[in-house]
Amino acid sequence: MKLQVSDDGLSVHYRLIVANIENVTMAHIHIAAVPGGTGGVAVWLYPSMPPAAQLPGRTQGVLGHGMFTAANLMGPLSGMSIADLVTAIHEGRAYVNVHTSAFPGGEIRGYLR
Repeated sequence: MKLQVSDDGLSVHYRLIVANIENVTMAHIHIAAVPGGTGGVAVWLYPSMPPAAQLPGRTQGVLGHGMFTAANLMGPLSGMSIADLVTAIHEGRAYVNVHTSAFPGGEIRGYLR
């Protein structure tokens, strides 16, 4: 996962790459209350907004890419800023979770740094 905050701090460009994962249904950035914990969805990455949409078969390469702003933040970051997302990343509370039909709770997960 690559994230790049814009120079003005108002938007984030992202690219999510996966390897050998089947039947992806969605992918998000989640925010936990404590470092290393689990938490709610803060940003949709695939698809770029709800509802979930299954990608049938094996996915290899870019799963999602685009840009989001504070207006796209939800759940634990609803009404907050991109700076708050960056703070959560630095505190070890932000992670990406990729969900599949076989593992609806998430098949792969990784904390952002």
